Amino acid sequence: MDFVSVRIITGNLDPMVEFYEKVTETTADRPAPVFAEFHYPTCTLALGHTSTARLFNNAARPAANETAIIEWMVDDVDAEYDRLKPIVSNWEQEPTLMPWGNKSILFRDPDGNLVNLFTPTTEDAIKRFRRQ
Repeated sequence: MDFVSVRIITGNLDPMVEFYEKVTETTADRPAPVFAEFHYPTCTLALGHTSTARLFNNAARPAANETAIIEWMVDDVDAEYDRLKPIVSNWEQEPTLMPWGNKSILFRDPDGNLVNLFTPTTEDAIKRFRRQ
């Protein structure tokens, strides 16, 4: 089994696409007007308009997430924090060293979903994320 994507259902598709394009510096693929995908080496972030929720029995409720955190590992979390200050309007956490060895920033996307960018900083954290 391969974990391949996370999908967010949103009523604000175009603003969400623009936000994630700016945050991740990646252009979305738009195979349909109601759908966008951001492809990264390890996973895909998909964004679907609320009109697509009916394809999933309307089980997804847009802008209602309060538990999941969407995460990216970055080379320099401090530099990303400085770069994102003019883009992000809802910060939850400035650069902070977490107990498991990652330095992390936490903010919300336009729908209120939590986004975490982190850099492994301790020897153990660096070992956990060393790419082969």
